[in-house]
Amino acid sequence: MSSPNQIVFFDTTLRDGEQSPGCTMHHDEKLRMAHQLANLGVDVLEAGFAIASQGDSDSIRMIAREVRGPRIASLARCKREDIEAAARSIEPADKARIHTFLASSDLHLEAKLKITRSEALHQAAESVRLARTFADDVEFSAEDATRTDPDFLVEIVTVAVQAGATTINIPDTVGYTTPDEYAATFRMLFAKVPGIVGPDGKDNVILSTHCHNDLGMAVANTLAGIQAGARQAECTINGVGERAGNAALEEIAAALMVRRDKLPYTNNIKLNQLFPTSQMLAEFISFGCSPNKAVVGANAFAHESGIHQHGMMANPLTYEIMTPESVGVPATNMVLGKHSGRRLLEQRLTELGHKLTRAQLDDVYHRFTELADRKKSIYDQDLLGLLQPDKSIVPTH
Repeated sequence: MSSPNQIVFFDTTLRDGEQSPGCTMHHDEKLRMAHQLANLGVDVLEAGFAIASQGDSDSIRMIAREVRGPRIASLARCKREDIEAAARSIEPADKARIHTFLASSDLHLEAKLKITRSEALHQAAESVRLARTFADDVEFSAEDATRTDPDFLVEIVTVAVQAGATTINIPDTVGYTTPDEYAATFRMLFAKVPGIVGPDGKDNVILSTHCHNDLGMAVANTLAGIQAGARQAECTINGVGERAGNAALEEIAAALMVRRDKLPYTNNIKLNQLFPTSQMLAEFISFGCSPNKAVVGANAFAHESGIHQHGMMANPLTYEIMTPESVGVPATNMVLGKHSGRRLLEQRLTELGHKLTRAQLDDVYHRFTELADRKKSIYDQDLLGLLQPDKSIVPTH
């Protein structure tokens, strides 16, 4: 990492994101998406889960061969066959990472894996050591870390660091934690795990966030983790992912831009590529983001209220904390609707070639509000229709 305040963006749209129902992508779509993620400036691109299927393995290998810029990662369970499959899939990459994971909570160990804590420690250490024989860059994730006994989380992270992990990921797998709890977890690991911080005070191992949105706090938790010392943020475009999704890359990046006073960190994301990347993903999967989605939703820079529209015409900073252009959105959208005021109506009619007197505007505005009460969307032809009863209104061009 180039500086202690540099945030590594780890994009898992093609892995965790694709695991979401309706998010399956074909080979060519994955490749196009990977190229766009590289254009966006992500540092690590998790291209898939090699052992999951031959198709996934082939896609990872294709991306590793053809996409330059990001480090290409494959997920692997703490099993020899998974790690070997991951190693084969990322072999063509200029920069590669094996990302291996093992559950650490007692609930997962007992109900899912049916192994003891001691066995989990052994598996974690052996798997990281094996992965290091294939790659210099190895990430270890303690699945369900936020519901793991804190003392055992320290133990399993310690053995992973000792075995050679270069990044330690602390997943909030089921979106259970809160920002203060998540930050405290990172502070605990920095304090109690030997080897994370070197004798020179610099991080030998990067700690990473990975947050799910089951309680709507994925981005808040991610930012709390960063403030507590995490220097990698795992995220997806549009927040796609298992169940309620993952932390949204575009929201994290926008927060780092807008709130530099509280979040004085640098990163490699090209902010003006956020909206094009969001649109590309929506084209490839079976759903887009909701209109009120932060940063990239259709309404993120749209205004219908007359008070807001008046403020925006006076100074856009009154109701927008960033410009639409800064995140790749073409322009602010001033929407004519039942809450709009005379000023926007007058401006739009002028743009359509009709300059109205005050009396004419009052009359047309009255008819406009009646129409807007009945009609959800107002189009230019509707506005022109409102002028017809008044024969004194003639085009200005």
